[in-house]
Amino acid sequence: MNPLSLYELNALVRSTLEDTLQDEYWLQAELSDVRTNASGHCYLEFIQKDEHSHSLMAKARGTIWANIFRLLKPYFEEATGQLFTSGIKVLVKVAIGFHELYGYSLTVLDIDPTYTLGDMARRRREILKQLEEEGVLTMNKELEMPLLPQRIAIISSASAAGYGDFCDQLHNNPYEFHFYTELFPAIMQGDRVEESLLAALDAINQRCNEFDAVVIIRGGGATSALSGFETYLLAAACAQFPLPIITGIGHERDDTVLDVIAHTRVKTPTAAAEYLIACMYQAAEMLNMQSARLKESSRALIMKHQRIIADLSARIPFALSQRLSKNKYELQSKFKELQQATSLLISNHRHRLALLQQRMDDASPQKLLARGYSITLKDGKPVKDASMLQKGDVLVSLFEKGKVESCVQKNN
Repeated sequence: MNPLSLYELNALVRSTLEDTLQDEYWLQAELSDVRTNASGHCYLEFIQKDEHSHSLMAKARGTIWANIFRLLKPYFEEATGQLFTSGIKVLVKVAIGFHELYGYSLTVLDIDPTYTLGDMARRRREILKQLEEEGVLTMNKELEMPLLPQRIAIISSASAAGYGDFCDQLHNNPYEFHFYTELFPAIMQGDRVEESLLAALDAINQRCNEFDAVVIIRGGGATSALSGFETYLLAAACAQFPLPIITGIGHERDDTVLDVIAHTRVKTPTAAAEYLIACMYQAAEMLNMQSARLKESSRALIMKHQRIIADLSARIPFALSQRLSKNKYELQSKFKELQQATSLLISNHRHRLALLQQRMDDASPQKLLARGYSITLKDGKPVKDASMLQKGDVLVSLFEKGKVESCVQKNN
């Protein structure tokens, strides 16, 4: 047995590929992790996903050298109106290469701009359109961030460096603001991202009144690993979540559906912590400003009332004397008026009593008898109706002077 060195094996692979494969191939793939360096070279990844599960099936490194890229990029963008960036599906002509040190890679030679946009970008547009049609696209953005967002629910991987950076930045802030944080662990890359994030959101929702905001953080990684954040169910759940959601799940160049619907999108976990600290700082500044205003207004109000009190103190003796004199005069006037009113009332009542007495005297039986009238009685009761008398009834007639008894002989 003659063993090969690693270099010899890689050289054998290289020569085999060069001997067996064509010089060029047209390749259908999705772009991921597209970036350029200072020299103008473009480095990217080509990926392919399963049509149903969207899990990653294949991946290859790609390079577009500067002399090709400066012609290919404007040509593609002008023809399609689409930026040459991660998430688009392309049809490119590639040359296959294998280097003993750097391994397998594809060199882009040309691109067909008539090819449709990639599945990732199309799915994103469809998800956002569906959320907009359902009226929930901006619901989370419309929530008001609490004035003091101190109780933070964190969705992240417990072992992620980004989670540690976030907590360190938040709890060791220079203003010594106090934050309460609780981690809801989740898988942040791979096929179970959606399932894991939905479970974490559900757990937070069950204790919704214990938190002010939710932070979803992930510490970088390739753009192709963000596919788990590009699902309708996850986007809909976040859009309608009752607490403001802050996302820091990628680098500045990455922009997921979750970022679009979240209340606040920041670049990194550290930036998420800085955002919360800034919210607290603004609240503290506002409180300091209000406190200063309150002190100043209180001081001005106290001085104003002190001047008023001093002025009133100086005016009280004179005002009191004036008031007493005025009240004394008014009391004397009221007393005289009361005496006059009382005398007039008594005089009026006396006159009315005299008139009533006169009327009673004029209506008395004695007055009637004195005028020549008589009163006829039967059994001691006045007789008012002659038809009520019977023959033989004894009557008594009263006169002013004396009385006469008579007997009824006939009743006509």
